[in-house]
Amino acid sequence: MTIYLDHNATTAPAPEVLSAMWPVYERLWANASSQHAPGQDARRALAAARGTVARVLRCKPAEVIFTSCATEANHLAVRGLLAAAPAGRTRVLFSAVEHAGHLRLARALAEAGVPVELLPVRPDGRLDLQAAAERIGPDVALVSLMAANNETGLLMPVAEVAALAGAAGARLHVDATQFVGKLPFAFDACGADAVSFSAHKFHGPKGVGALLLRQGAPLAPQTLGSQERGRRGGTENLPGIVGLAAALERLGDAAAMQAEAARQASLRDTLEAGLMAALPGAVHVWGRGLPRLPGTSYLRVGRLSAEVLLQRLERLGIAASSGAACSSGGSEPSHVLRAMGVPAEEALAAVRLSLGQGSQTPDVHALLAGLPRLLRPLLEEAPA
Repeated sequence: MTIYLDHNATTAPAPEVLSAMWPVYERLWANASSQHAPGQDARRALAAARGTVARVLRCKPAEVIFTSCATEANHLAVRGLLAAAPAGRTRVLFSAVEHAGHLRLARALAEAGVPVELLPVRPDGRLDLQAAAERIGPDVALVSLMAANNETGLLMPVAEVAALAGAAGARLHVDATQFVGKLPFAFDACGADAVSFSAHKFHGPKGVGALLLRQGAPLAPQTLGSQERGRRGGTENLPGIVGLAAALERLGDAAAMQAEAARQASLRDTLEAGLMAALPGAVHVWGRGLPRLPGTSYLRVGRLSAEVLLQRLERLGIAASSGAACSSGGSEPSHVLRAMGVPAEEALAAVRLSLGQGSQTPDVHALLAGLPRLLRPLLEEAPA
């Protein structure tokens, strides 16, 4: 049986989520925009799901815009807020370590003539707040920043950037794809104007996400239609939306989420300490000792390639991701590590182990019992 340590990539739909979705497929298949009785039944289910999302994430129901995924929500936020920005505000800032897909949007905007700038990070992966303060000025329409990095797991200074953006009169969009579902989140206290997330990162279904948009923030819709208060056209994916709401509800309250986060962080720390003890001097963990997602460990073993490391993990029945796969799906060094100034030969050795709700102590023990044994001969053969 596979030990799954790739929860940052995606998670399995929870039984409660599947149970909530199936009746929608069976009985609530009508269009929620229709005026007849079946349509109104679907409309009530849609409103109930929206209310659940609003309650769990502490926003207003009217601030929830359902989308097909976080990528669409990101595009809607950036393009929509930019198009609605006041005259004279034309510049858009992204952090240099945003998800690779989001940086493609940054490049597309730049190619279309939008002034785009990347905010640098420090060598440890944290955002350079001094550089951000210098760049966020009166001509900035929007700052787009992830809440937590998908590779290193490092938490980004959302509150500090929100203060900088607010002082400059700029909007702030936060990509919370890796944050929501892993740590408590409250939209009413986060300081952002727009927040994106996706259900499949916290045991919801694929194909559904949402953008939380601060009431009063102007947004130019990117898909025209009457749905979602005219902000995102297209018939709503009601089974997916109900599944998203169920996935959020099963997370529990803030105390329950903090307890689960502490459990995962303890497993992660045991894994890292065990590898360091078993392979002294060979293991490097990016972000260790800094605030990061509880289940994320981004590491290298010497300069053994990620491909070699993943092959050895596969022998042990363990699923993980390389830095290159996290970044772009190819064999190039991770753009996140490049932005941190990490040498290419070290970046190409990066592997991400991401634990989740299903991860247990025996999973970590299995990795620690097998991986060092498989890697020691390779480390002895590798050039110094």
